[in-house]
Amino acid sequence: ALLWGGRGTGKSSLVKALLRRYADQGLRVIEIDPDGILDLPEILAALQAADPQQAYYFVLFCDDLSFGADDPGYKALKSLLDGGVEARPDNVLLYATSNRRHLMPRHFADNEEYHRHGEEIIPGETAEEKISLSERFGLWLGFYPFDQAMYLDICAIHLQRLEVRTPPAEWREEALRWALQRGSRSGRVARQFARHWAGSRA
Repeated sequence: ALLWGGRGTGKSSLVKALLRRYADQGLRVIEIDPDGILDLPEILAALQAADPQQAYYFVLFCDDLSFGADDPGYKALKSLLDGGVEARPDNVLLYATSNRRHLMPRHFADNEEYHRHGEEIIPGETAEEKISLSERFGLWLGFYPFDQAMYLDICAIHLQRLEVRTPPAEWREEALRWALQRGSRSGRVARQFARHWAGSRA
């Protein structure tokens, strides 16, 4: 699964919530950093050795995954997702989060490789290579920026959790200014505002 989209919109939080919800049913989450992608064969072998009866379900979680143009982890991940000579265990899935839909940087030069064949636009090899990685994920979940109403609702939830009883009319304008200063309406910004509001009035 590839969870992609705007910063602070809850991609990582959703994966962590899965662990909280399904841990008693055997779900385990193993977080690996992007550099650990090259170690995936060793990680899979260790999981098979540790759980030969497949009593648990494992999610390999890679947060903020992206690659540079010549990153060696890119091809290692493609091999894992496609399945190499040695099959991936049935009880192991990879969940990755990224701000980039295609995980790779896109450059204007890539567009120069597109050419027209009748009414069809055909991408060049560089663009095809970059798109092919994200296409190997079986599930894409897009996380989009919040509208103003959703952002304010999330601010209210965080304030409630901090036991702030101030009516929305008193904090609404400041919450909107807070988001404008940070250039984003997201769950992360809403949580930061709620902490600021609660702390400044404690």
